[in-house]
Amino acid sequence: MYRIGISGSYGGMNLGDEAILQSIVTQLRRDLPVEITVFSRNAEDTKARHKVERAVPVRKLSRAEVLPEIERLDLLLLGGGGILYDADAKTYLREVQLAQEAGVPVMLYAIGAGPLKDPATQSLVRDCLNPVELVTVRERRAGKILEDAGVSRDIVVTADPALLLEPEPLPEGALAKEGIEGRQNLIGMSVREPGVAAPDLDQDVYHALLANAADFMADRFDAHIVFVPMEHSVLDTQHSHAVISRMLRAQRATVLKGEYTSGQVLSLMGHFSFALGMRLHFLIFAALQGVPFVSLPYASKVSGFLEDLELTAPPLKLVNAGRLIAYLDQCWDGRREMRERISEGLPALKERAKETHRLALELLARREPRREPQAA
Repeated sequence: MYRIGISGSYGGMNLGDEAILQSIVTQLRRDLPVEITVFSRNAEDTKARHKVERAVPVRKLSRAEVLPEIERLDLLLLGGGGILYDADAKTYLREVQLAQEAGVPVMLYAIGAGPLKDPATQSLVRDCLNPVELVTVRERRAGKILEDAGVSRDIVVTADPALLLEPEPLPEGALAKEGIEGRQNLIGMSVREPGVAAPDLDQDVYHALLANAADFMADRFDAHIVFVPMEHSVLDTQHSHAVISRMLRAQRATVLKGEYTSGQVLSLMGHFSFALGMRLHFLIFAALQGVPFVSLPYASKVSGFLEDLELTAPPLKLVNAGRLIAYLDQCWDGRREMRERISEGLPALKERAKETHRLALELLARREPRREPQAA
């Protein structure tokens, strides 16, 4: 029985992060006899949502309290997700430091990085990552950010584990309860809050930009706009309503109210004709369902995903209402070509996502699994 720990931004706060964890857990269970421990911000949610054997409320525990949970592992996976940035890198690297002190192998699992500009944080990242067994990142720019921070070891570019997520059935009557059953030309939209991972985001600017775009799509495409909160319990819902409050066609917009799993949101995306979004995993879900989309790239992780699919987007800092509307009009007319491009680009991305798991299996192959003691 291999004992594997997974540490990241888990605990039911963000459906994108939960999609990552679900994909990692699914692959491990498929190929190994495994006991999984997740170091989570909400251990109860993680245990219920993912049915893992162990979940540790890592933010509530001291180093001394976490260390025994680390020492029992055969491998610690840090990631995936964009967890190495100035504000929180120290928090996420604590378990890496403990594993290194305990002699437990560490693998960085398709992580994102940045912004990473603080010299002290760069030094910490460099000191923690150079000794680990393997570093994989989900996009090229994350690797460059780590190199700029002083990480000198080999860095393997794979892809986001959420690309391997499978759809799950929606709850019975979900579309009717959301008021979107039978509607034509549903267009999904995704916002995000300004915060430590997006410190340069001006909410007044992007609220006005999205409201104007939503009004245009409602009129021009005869569409109903569906806002999809990826962080339902935090601020995505409030920011969605803030955008709607600026719309002239507010009656043509809806914010999802139900509580859904990542796989259910992926299924729901299949009902959309088009999408406009900011959050990376909203865009990944759209791509997985073959839904043409326009992105507002606020961070390198979003730009990196678009580059992998060979899609373009107007940079958020440079776009204005007129430019975005013109681009939306062009992309709506080119939906067929966009679907074809997504369909052509996804298989290679999925293979890169699978490569992260294959590399983890290679690491474990060098280490004997723990044997349970024989009964007397």
